[in-house]
Amino acid sequence: MDRRDFLTYSAAGAVAAALLPASSLASSVASDPAPSSLTERGSVMRTEGRLVRADLPLNLPSSAMRYMTLQRFGMGGTQIGNIFAPISDEEASSVLQAAWGAGVRLYDTSPFYGFGLSEYRLGRFLHGKEPDDYVISTKVGRVLTASGGQRADHAIWKSPAPFNYRYDYTAAGARRSVEDSLQRLGLPRIDIVYIHDLSPDNTELEGGWEAAYRIARKGAMVELEKMRDEGLIKAWGFGVNTPNAVVQALAGDDPVPDIVLLACQYSLLDHGEALRSTFPALKRKGTSVVIGTPLNDGFLGGRSRYNFSLDLPAGAVEKRARIMAVASRHSIDIHTAALQFAAAHPQVSAIIPGARSPGQIISNVQAMKVGIPVAFWDELKSQKLIDVQAPVPS
Repeated sequence: MDRRDFLTYSAAGAVAAALLPASSLASSVASDPAPSSLTERGSVMRTEGRLVRADLPLNLPSSAMRYMTLQRFGMGGTQIGNIFAPISDEEASSVLQAAWGAGVRLYDTSPFYGFGLSEYRLGRFLHGKEPDDYVISTKVGRVLTASGGQRADHAIWKSPAPFNYRYDYTAAGARRSVEDSLQRLGLPRIDIVYIHDLSPDNTELEGGWEAAYRIARKGAMVELEKMRDEGLIKAWGFGVNTPNAVVQALAGDDPVPDIVLLACQYSLLDHGEALRSTFPALKRKGTSVVIGTPLNDGFLGGRSRYNFSLDLPAGAVEKRARIMAVASRHSIDIHTAALQFAAAHPQVSAIIPGARSPGQIISNVQAMKVGIPVAFWDELKSQKLIDVQAPVPS
């Protein structure tokens, strides 16, 4: 291997610095362990450690899984959909360009993200690129309709596109949603489609998630299987913040998802239930996993936000500090450890952290190339900071 592949992150940090104003770059863990310094949107936790690989990790072909992405790392599309704070079209394009330039070829989006804005921005960026050169996942469950004017801010989405949405898990609704997404993305097909937010935490669902699941069972789930057979999509599954719908689909004779997007369910800080319950159930059916929010919505990157909430779980700040201290002793950082941990499970097809700035996506990519000492993981397990059975990077 060329000596340049073993450069420390100081070179990558220089790239990030060139792309961001100095005021938006955060200090490293070693020089400034205070999380308060990293709460600015778009700030970057500098990656520490030695680069031991030149490219992003790939998946080997698997006969045990129904569908696996090629890359084990992708980019989530909430930030380019203006989650919590708006970014301009130019800023979104610069983030996507940084991702593409860094070798990222897996992109996740949804009609819900900015009411079509994330899909539109992603599609515009991909215009002129060969569809076989990248993988796109999007979602169904909400159908957009024009609002007839400027859309007011949503609780999550700021300056969204001028659309309203309604929930629709029927076969016709799923077909309509996919066709609309194809139009916004400007693509002839979509690789992965997830049924979105069939989850108890979605309090907007009339009658609750169980009633919506019954509609999806005879509607969207069957229609997505049909679209896969038609070649319009390659795989389908659920994109959810809790495992309820996934577990129900795996327990009976319902159509089996090829791949599921689990957000807020498997991270360095919180992985016990998924490791001991959800993952084994998925393995029996050959269903692979994409991990959303591997940094707990930025919490493991230094933000004072945890899984889309300002209410931090009891003990989370203290546990983060303890892991940061262990990481510092082994000359790495918690952000790098968190991303590689989430990607290490053999059933995980990919992780998809979001990015608001070019520096963030570059930092995330570099984190996947750092060598983490085995002793770091051993110390986390000995201190009971991670599950003793949790797979870790080899």
